[in-house]
Amino acid sequence: MLHYAIVFFVIALVAALFGFGGIAASAVGIGKILFIVFIILAVASMLFGLIRKG
Repeated sequence: MLHYAIVFFVIALVAALFGFGGIAASAVGIGKILFIVFIILAVASMLFGLIRKG
């Protein structure tokens, strides 16, 4: 999931470099959503791992 977020941020940077503002903005939005989902899943996984061991 983090890999896809980074890919979308790179796509946004390349699109912004070539002047495609709409594509860059949508790629950044998708990247933000994927990053937030990654953080939520990582924290949930860590908490469930701690609960399961304890």
